[in-house]
Amino acid sequence: MPIKVDFFQRVWDIVAQIPVGKVTTYGHIAEYLGSRSAARTVGWALKAAKGTSLPCHRVVNRYGALSGAKQFGGPQVMEYLLRSEKITFNEEGCVVIARHLWVPAQDHISEVSTSQKPGNDTEAASAP
Repeated sequence: MPIKVDFFQRVWDIVAQIPVGKVTTYGHIAEYLGSRSAARTVGWALKAAKGTSLPCHRVVNRYGALSGAKQFGGPQVMEYLLRSEKITFNEEGCVVIARHLWVPAQDHISEVSTSQKPGNDTEAASAP
């Protein structure tokens, strides 16, 4: 499955670049990679990155909802991680996208160091 692995790696490379205090969506990552319809596959790539140092908690759905929260031990943990980065939420519990959206663009993406890639156990993400 080299194509799947390559796509996952490309997703991880983008996720590693999301700045603190910003979020992006599954769809924005998929669109940047050339396939807007691959948003669900982006989610699978993030699930495969569980337990790494990648900031997967910074990826939300198009409404700002914490749809990947179960990967972090529940929505409270994901919300905690985002709030600790000064990300704000609306009354419905969604990230205020207008304030915090980061859209991947060619000038934002750079090489990712080996220590940030999934599979490197030296820098496991921590949660409260």
